[in-house]
Amino acid sequence: MNKLMVSCLVPAMGGGLIVASVAGEERAAASQRPARECFFVRQVNGFTSRGNEEIDIRVGANRHYRLTLTGYCPDVDFSHRVALRARGGSSSVCVGGDAEIMTRGPTGPQSCFVDDIRRLSPEEVTARNRRR
Repeated sequence: MNKLMVSCLVPAMGGGLIVASVAGEERAAASQRPARECFFVRQVNGFTSRGNEEIDIRVGANRHYRLTLTGYCPDVDFSHRVALRARGGSSSVCVGGDAEIMTRGPTGPQSCFVDDIRRLSPEEVTARNRRR
């Protein structure tokens, strides 16, 4: 994809002209956005329920993510096992979405879509572990 670089002449004090580049501002804004972070479903090795609308997962040895579920997901807070499934035929899940939680309720298998995924900070993980 080609980016359009826009330059304009801006009058400066003293009658001179300044060339301003909009593309430079776009690069600065892009550098402040967090990088897209993904993980493989097979790397998930634990979870903690946070009620019927959120769960925390552990990926590998020291990465922790909070998954916010779309709406109410009954029985996820009582489940001893859940499965995370990537949507779209992929084996990886990226921060922001792309997944669903599968659990078994009293009426059979249940699927709950993940609305948001975000990585927990080390401070959030420490605070969560103290509350257990």
